[in-house]
Amino acid sequence: MERILVIGGARALGAAVARRAAKDGYDVVVGARDLAAAETVAAELGATALRIDLQDESTIAAAAARLADGVDHVVTTGSAPHDVRAAELDHEKLVGAFTAKVLGPMLVAKHFAPLLRPHGSIVLFSGVVGWRPGPGSLVKGTTNGAVAHLARHLAADLAPVRVNAVSPGVVDSGAWDRLGAGKAALLGRSAAGTLVGRHGEPDDVVDAVMWLLRAGFVSGETIHVEGGARHKVG
Repeated sequence: MERILVIGGARALGAAVARRAAKDGYDVVVGARDLAAAETVAAELGATALRIDLQDESTIAAAAARLADGVDHVVTTGSAPHDVRAAELDHEKLVGAFTAKVLGPMLVAKHFAPLLRPHGSIVLFSGVVGWRPGPGSLVKGTTNGAVAHLARHLAADLAPVRVNAVSPGVVDSGAWDRLGAGKAALLGRSAAGTLVGRHGEPDDVVDAVMWLLRAGFVSGETIHVEGGARHKVG
């Protein structure tokens, strides 16, 4: 049985990946900063829960020590949004955003590369905003764009282990529920901004992740799962 570690697996798209992986017969490890939340998802799936905070290298190292007998795949979905314009940037939040998306996954590679089996892979999470700049998206756009480059460079550094990224558009994953009544408007704008005329669903993204786990001749790529939003004019 192949083992998959899903960092950020306690909520939203990370939890969706963990649930699909368990359904497909993987030995799932749910990693999250909130251990209690990870344990809740893990209990549902008959999986293992570990505390992993991408902003704290010691938790990454401790998780690697717990999984020292080997891992086949690592998926990291972590993020720490700082959605402000340049004049409002906060240094601490800026560093946090880059750590969650870029620096943290680099440290995951540092500690887990020795444990990854030769056929294994790492899947990073980028996002459509990296290719669709706009007011307030400076940090999120830059970090998501950096993930695409990170996938290429890590793929070369860790070969033959494969490294790829998934770049979702706006997905109704539960992450937007905090907007309350504004969620419907956001999803409506997102649908209008795609070529396929709808917003994303979790299965759209999870399908891409699961394909990448098995796509043995694909490495260093970013797979865009956003309904053609990058190509929409106007």
